[in-house]
Amino acid sequence: MPPLAEPAAVLVVTGAMASGKSTVADALARSFALAAHVRGDIFRRFVVSGQASMAPPLSAAGRAQLDLRHTLAAQAADTYAAAGITAVVQDILLGPDLERFTEQVRTRPCYAVVLTPDAATLAARDAARHKRGYGAWTPEEFATAARETPGGLHVDTTGWTVAETVGFIRDHLDEARIR
Repeated sequence: MPPLAEPAAVLVVTGAMASGKSTVADALARSFALAAHVRGDIFRRFVVSGQASMAPPLSAAGRAQLDLRHTLAAQAADTYAAAGITAVVQDILLGPDLERFTEQVRTRPCYAVVLTPDAATLAARDAARHKRGYGAWTPEEFATAARETPGGLHVDTTGWTVAETVGFIRDHLDEARIR
């Protein structure tokens, strides 16, 4: 895998629930000599009372908390990159949220990868894990939202291993670069 040309960058890994974001982002971060895995959902967990629901339709309070979560993740990524540590950010950033997020990230280069396995794969992965994410959302809705998200390198990981996915991302970083 080719190394990044720059000493530190921000790489964003997004996709639907159960698309493999956490696993891929962690493996991708570990593929660099010095990197941090920034989990966007950790910032949601810091809200210990009054946490707004993320179920559809998203309320104004839910949107505000989601925006705050994204802002904090972007700031954490920039802070790591400023210290010379490549930041691999993982969160659900679909539709216009991906562009909003990458605009908040000051570090350049910034890369974005959208994992787009098919709905059947999302459903199977969700059923096999300890947490259930879909609730009122469906795997079909999320698969469509991921595939229709503008920007970034879209990677259909249906049937791929984590190593294959990370290798593909590393080999296609230029296509993932946010201009």
